[in-house]
Amino acid sequence: MANLTYIGTRDQSIRATASQAILRGICPDGGLYIPEVIPAMGKSLEELSKLSYQELAYEVLSLFLDFTEDELKACINGAYDEKFDTKEIAPVVQKGDAFFLELFHGRTLAFKDMALSILPYFMKTAAKREGIDKEIVILTATSGDTGKAALEGFSGVEGTKIIVFFPEDGVSPVQKLQMTTQEGENTCVVGILGNFDDAQSAVKSIFTDKALGEELEEKGYLFSSANSINIGRLVPQIVYYFHAYLEGVKQGALNMGEEINFTVPTGNFGDILAGWYAMKMGLPVGHFVCASNDNKVLYDFFRTGTYDRNREFHVTVSPSMDILISSNLERLLSHMAGQNTTKEDMARLSKDGKYSVTITEKKISGEFATENETYGAIKGFYEETGYVMDTHTAVAYAAYQKYKVASNDTRPMVIVSTASPYKFTKDVMMALDEKYAKDDPFALMHVLEKTSGVSIPEPIQGIEHRPILHKNVCERDKIKEFVKGYLL
Repeated sequence: MANLTYIGTRDQSIRATASQAILRGICPDGGLYIPEVIPAMGKSLEELSKLSYQELAYEVLSLFLDFTEDELKACINGAYDEKFDTKEIAPVVQKGDAFFLELFHGRTLAFKDMALSILPYFMKTAAKREGIDKEIVILTATSGDTGKAALEGFSGVEGTKIIVFFPEDGVSPVQKLQMTTQEGENTCVVGILGNFDDAQSAVKSIFTDKALGEELEEKGYLFSSANSINIGRLVPQIVYYFHAYLEGVKQGALNMGEEINFTVPTGNFGDILAGWYAMKMGLPVGHFVCASNDNKVLYDFFRTGTYDRNREFHVTVSPSMDILISSNLERLLSHMAGQNTTKEDMARLSKDGKYSVTITEKKISGEFATENETYGAIKGFYEETGYVMDTHTAVAYAAYQKYKVASNDTRPMVIVSTASPYKFTKDVMMALDEKYAKDDPFALMHVLEKTSGVSIPEPIQGIEHRPILHKNVCERDKIKEFVKGYLL
């Protein structure tokens, strides 16, 4: 059991245990919880290399959580089981000039399963430890993948309700059906007439609405989040960076202790931040490439030190990265510059839509890929290797190629592959051949199956024929009213 204390990114006097931080989701002042001290990994890489994924998860998570050994192992064993279609949980495969960390072998075919399979167990354990008997209401904004993974994780979980908001016209057909066909009496899915940033901002404002919180508390409800603003969503992602490194050693790509690089397709900054935490814990990482699509606010930030969301929003073929407000960047800022500076920066972001800082972290740089470059990466890499990437992984691979040319960095590179190509079948097949432009995306799954040699994943077989169970749509400025109406 860790004695780690969590503090606020904007006010270090805001303090919480892991259980409290998981249940609250967000700080009372709108900030996020971060560990007061990033713990060092106590075991050597050699010792860790002998462990299964589940055992490795225990070694990492026990440093961050205040659960007993039995409680934590129950969470891990409940999460990382036959829900994943491979015993490795997150295979690492070498293709071409890179290694691909495949994080899409869970039930929803995206990397969000790695954390959202375990978060419901964290919530139930934390609630029990804190003596909470209220019904926990999970509010989640999604750009495509978090929503389904959260729904899958919390569906049917006693003592919880989950409400997911997604951009009605900003996700792929498969992503949309994965959410709107979700079963479970405690689930609610809402399409908003806006983008992910609108949904995320509304959800965060609900968490800091004291009057609404008190009103719902009287009715027996407690708000929490399944987004990566919740530290319980973030820390499980640290595990697969250690896992990827150790797999690289086992496959002979590097010697134990040698540095490795990661390229991470990035929108809300949580995935790459988890890798940064792993590095701070002692993982030998040489460099992180933060890969963006045409919504390249993070690319510009790491180039200039100025974060500016006052720009055109692009709806792209990598929709889970269509984000202009990267919430988890606040955590990195707080670690770099402290709470007072971060509070001022977030106030500027809220008021002016931008802020400027001095970037002291030199092991992260930004690259981006246009839509044409994304398509080109899918097609070119398939022709070279026979391996089919989804649109987000392709952004990362294209960004890696730019980084390699600019840096002459020869260290082994892991591409963090965040989704199955089957979630974006139409765009993937169009990248391979424009003749598929007018074809039905669900019929194209069978073409992709023949092309890739990978069977259509069981969770989405016949998804186009499932009944639509969630038909809610609301204006982006009516999200709070919808939540009140739904619960009260």
